Parts: sequence; structure tokens; C-alpha cells
Amino acid sequence: MDTETNMHEMMQQLGSRARLASRQLAAADTASKNAALHEIAGLLDQQRELLATENQKDLTAGADKGLSSAMLDRLALTPERIDSMIEGLRQVATLADPIGEIFDMKYLPSGIQVGRMRVPLGVVGIIYESRPNVTADAAALCLKSGNATVLRGGSEAFHSNQAIAKCIQQGLQQVGLAADAVQVIATTDRSAVGMMITMPEYIDVIIPRGGKVLIERISNDARVPVIKHLDGICHLYVDDEADPQKAFDVAMNSKTQRYGTCNTLETLLVSETIAEVFLPRIGQAYDEAGVELRGCDKTCQILAGKCIAATDEDWDTEYLAAILSIRVVDGLDQAMDHIAQHSSAHTESIITENFSKARRFLREVDSASVMVNASTRFADGFEYGLGAEIGISTDKFHARGPVGLEGLTSVKFIVLGDGHIRT
Repeated sequence: MDTETNMHEMMQQLGSRARLASRQLAAADTASKNAALHEIAGLLDQQRELLATENQKDLTAGADKGLSSAMLDRLALTPERIDSMIEGLRQVATLADPIGEIFDMKYLPSGIQVGRMRVPLGVVGIIYESRPNVTADAAALCLKSGNATVLRGGSEAFHSNQAIAKCIQQGLQQVGLAADAVQVIATTDRSAVGMMITMPEYIDVIIPRGGKVLIERISNDARVPVIKHLDGICHLYVDDEADPQKAFDVAMNSKTQRYGTCNTLETLLVSETIAEVFLPRIGQAYDEAGVELRGCDKTCQILAGKCIAATDEDWDTEYLAAILSIRVVDGLDQAMDHIAQHSSAHTESIITENFSKARRFLREVDSASVMVNASTRFADGFEYGLGAEIGISTDKFHARGPVGLEGLTSVKFIVLGDGHIRT
């Protein structure tokens, strides 16, 4: 039997087990799911030495392959990151269980009651790179939302992911839940990904977490629905009726609080009415923070010596670095036109004291998160009160924005009658 046939059979068996486990997990009560989360957290705490040993295998292999220091840092399971995984599991246990919630119940003229019930999606496939802590985070959210999950981590974190998976499956078994509710694919063979995204009979949705190349491949090849975002090209528009201090504080925080996140500011738009006053101050602050500025002609004139000319490509680039594009616009309409043309539909914010302009911006800008007088860095599941997130979606279906527990559910209609018949 050739390797491809073996891989196909392995994935079919894995998918079949996940489907069976999803039925049991969908019926599990909240207490059982919470008990499993606490049990897994305890096992991760007990197995710190094993986690460190297996992680070191990955770090050594990564160094031998020439991974960058940044990649090795993302790969490392430090004691603090193990603490964070454990705390994350316990936090998810405190979140309200969305499964079984009944809402919108109403009586109809026929006498029946019709409403909706929140239910799991079924089997969630998650494909991710580098960070092994995603294994625990993703498993926790899927478990609490009643979904079985199939996880495929990057080959560079293989040993770390398998060690975490062992703790997860042991924790599930100890509370009487199926170990197959969380499966981490035990191979580094890339063909497993191709099979995973073409198994709609076993997997209900795919969530890719990683670089643009990975997500584009999954989006193009998948036969299973995908929840994704490709880029985080976020905009901040400083209106001519903005409070200057609010504008300064939000513009600085949006860009410099962290550079390598999808909700970091990448393009600053400034009304021409205030540009001569606002840009020198914010430009000086960015310069002191080490941010490279790339601007339109007007911006370069105002910030002479502190800004280089932006290219067409800059307006469509997610830098994830200490680089910022700046454009002077003639007002709200041109700002929204620029956003419509260049945004990745992730997060946009306006700074203004004009209520009518704020309402227009909220209504007309078509992105997953739209803000008024707030930093784009707030576009995050934890900051939105979701407790945690499995990713941020810039799609419009099935979920949009930070995807928490509710984003991992669907709904079904329920009908209550008492012998009612249709006439």
C-alpha cells in the first residue's frame, strides 16, 4: 500500500472518529465540559517537564533548519506561556455556555411557538503555524462550544503539539468525554492538509491561522467552508472636527502599542484642514518611536525630511512592522473612498467630535470592526468581552470580527406545539 493511500485511510479514520465524538460532545452538559477544561489545565501544570522537553526538540530542529530568531521565539513554550495556556483554559471554563440557548420564542397565529436554539457547528478543523499554545487555546474554545476539533499544527511545532494533545485527550477521558473530541494530526506530511480541507463529510468548517500564503492556499483549495482573514490593513481617519489630544493618543496607540498584530494601524488618513497642525506633532512622536513614515505628496511636504514618498503598493500593504502610511484627504468622503478601495475590511476608526460624521462612518464603512474615538488595537475577542477568540474573520459569513464561542455555533429553529396540525 503506497504512502498516499495510507494517508488517505488515516485521515478518513480520523474524520470518522471526530464525527462520532462530535455527537457525544454536542450532548455534553456544561459541568462536564468545564470539568474537562480544569482537568486539562491541571495536567498541563503537572506535565511541565514533558512540555519543556518536547518543545526543546522543536527548538533544536528549528535552529538546525535556520529558523529566524522571531520564529524560534514564537515556537518557544516558556514557563510563562505554559502559565498562560493553563490560565486560558480556566478562563474559558468561566465563560457562559452558548449551547442550548433558546431565544426569539414567539406565538404565531396558528398557536405554535417558534424560536431558535444555539447548537455546535459539529467538527471544526483548525490549521495553524508555529505557536504551540494555539493547540490548547483552540481545543478549549471548541470544547466549550460543543464542537469536536481536528488540529493541524505546523511541522516546526510537532513534538510540542503532540505533548499538549496528550494532556488534552487524557483530560477528556478522565471526565468521561471522548478523547477523539480533540485530535491533533500526528504527521508532518503536508498532504494531510490537502485531505483535511476536502473532507466535508467529516469536517464542517476550517479555520486557518497563519501567514497570507497559507490562508490563500486554504481558501482556494478548500471544499469545506472557511472562516478566515488574509490581511489587517487598518485605517484611522482624523477628522477636521477631532479633539487634537484624542487624535494624538489614539494614533500613537493604534500604531505603536504592538507592531506585529492584525489590528495594528497601517494607514493614517488626516483631514487637510488640520494637517498642517496635526502632522508635525504626530510625525515627531512617530519619529521618536522609530516608526518609518511613507506619505502622499502633501504629507511629505509637511513632514519634510521625516517622511518618504508612498508608492501605490504602500496603501495595500500590511506592514506588521514599525512603518506607517499617511495620506492627507479633503474630508470624510475621500477618507471613506480610500478605505473602500484599500482596506482589508478588518478594522477602521474615526476621530471626530461631530456626531453626524461618526454615525455616517459607522453606517457606511464596510469592515468587521468600525470604531469612533478608539484605538484599532481594541479589535480583539478579549477586549470585546468575548473572553477569548479563535481568530478574527473579515468574511461576512458565517462569522465576522473576533470569533469567540458564539462564532463557533450555529442555530436551528425549534417549534413547540400541543397536537397542532396545519389547516
